[in-house]
Amino acid sequence: MAQIGIQNLTFAYDGSYDTVFENVSFQLDTDWKIGLIGRNGRGKTTLLHLLMGKYPYQGTITQSVLVDYFPYPVPDDTLDTLAVLETVTDAPIWQIQREISYLNVSEDALYRSFQTLSSGEQTKVLLAALFLNEDRFLLIDEPTNHLDAQVRQTVGAYLRRKKGFLLVSHDRMLLDQCIDHVLAINKTNIEIQKGNFSSWWENKERQDGFEYSENEKLKRQIRDLSDAQKRTARWADQTEKSKFSSQKSGLSPDRGYIGHKAAKMMKRSKAAETRMEKAIAEKSDLLKNIEQAEDLKLFPLTHHRNCLVRVQDLSVSYGHHAVCSDVNFEICTGERIALQGKNGSGKSSIMKLLLGMEIPFTGDVHIENGLHISYVPQNTVDVQGDMKAFIQRNNIDETLFKAILRKMDFARCHFEKNLDCLSAGQKKKILIAKSLCERAHLYIWDEPLNYIDVFSRIQIEKLLLEYAPTLLFVEHDRAFTGKIATKVIAL
Repeated sequence: MAQIGIQNLTFAYDGSYDTVFENVSFQLDTDWKIGLIGRNGRGKTTLLHLLMGKYPYQGTITQSVLVDYFPYPVPDDTLDTLAVLETVTDAPIWQIQREISYLNVSEDALYRSFQTLSSGEQTKVLLAALFLNEDRFLLIDEPTNHLDAQVRQTVGAYLRRKKGFLLVSHDRMLLDQCIDHVLAINKTNIEIQKGNFSSWWENKERQDGFEYSENEKLKRQIRDLSDAQKRTARWADQTEKSKFSSQKSGLSPDRGYIGHKAAKMMKRSKAAETRMEKAIAEKSDLLKNIEQAEDLKLFPLTHHRNCLVRVQDLSVSYGHHAVCSDVNFEICTGERIALQGKNGSGKSSIMKLLLGMEIPFTGDVHIENGLHISYVPQNTVDVQGDMKAFIQRNNIDETLFKAILRKMDFARCHFEKNLDCLSAGQKKKILIAKSLCERAHLYIWDEPLNYIDVFSRIQIEKLLLEYAPTLLFVEHDRAFTGKIATKVIAL
């Protein structure tokens, strides 16, 4: 049972004034199946790279095992898959064949060019090869992005059989399926808990609720103590002044008694002040790790027609390759439709067709006149340059756009950065914020949650349920789809 120990780790990227980690300490057991959870931009991938020895840092990292990283870079994807895997592992071919069978990959995939494999097949064969390396701790960085729900289920079941990995994923059902510990990068610290995502989330909600309650109680206590302290101090001051008042009824005031009384009042005032300082100190320890997720807003347009899109006998082909055929569906106002199917089944092609892009098809596609569509693409290639240029290029309201991003935990300092430097999750948030700025009759979102952190996923779920826009989406996060979809189109 080996350990990975991190002591007083401090790290910042060259040229950055902001530290990613500062005096962080924790310890991992290399037999654990660990889910790494945290907001976008908190340093999850950075932590994996530090464990790989990729960057210089301050502090100490002690590792008694070697680590491997996924996704493994494939220098030449024109090679046969077996040749690629032989650069990853020394395991004999029979072990490779057995291991990929656990992931429902056929043996003939080993003898095809790696580049001809689907993204799901590539993910599965590389995971299998890396787990064949003995005495290694595997660092797995978001393995399921762009993978369909069926492949995610298979990968989750495979990881559940394994041990000794640190998994970065925002897929809640996948995490529940395969992990036994959570490593959470919070706002002010890093914590480790035994259990899966759901148990960690339940504990976090319970702790957050307790801290909110304690915070409100201490706020009231501080207010009452402050009023009492001021009132007592005022009485003590008035009593002290009465020692020097003029005689009344020919009698001089008993200055000793009055002074004793004033001192007693002042002592009471100081005690109240001390209790108030203690309450303030206790309050300062609360709410530090509360993830603020303000409610997002959306104001979709209302079309005069109820049925916005009608698709009949649709077939899409590229050359002699039929992607999908005989597809029929309607999109009506208020529906949130999940477009489902294996990778390559034509989901993105159908979306692009509705957007007016040139897609080879047969059949009938009717889109109502005057229909405004807002689109979130699968990739983030358009998120480049500086923020101001992106806003001008897309003709969106700068104030609203930045306000939405701030609600999605986007730091103000990132507004000044080149967008190419942002994490994949932050780029995806920019595309979602752009769509939320656009008033539309129909929102088309193609895998909007790739790289998006769990907190923002829940925030987006709440938005869609509250404002009920007409939405056509592709998303392989089963928890999200189960909550949001009012209808499913299965290809």
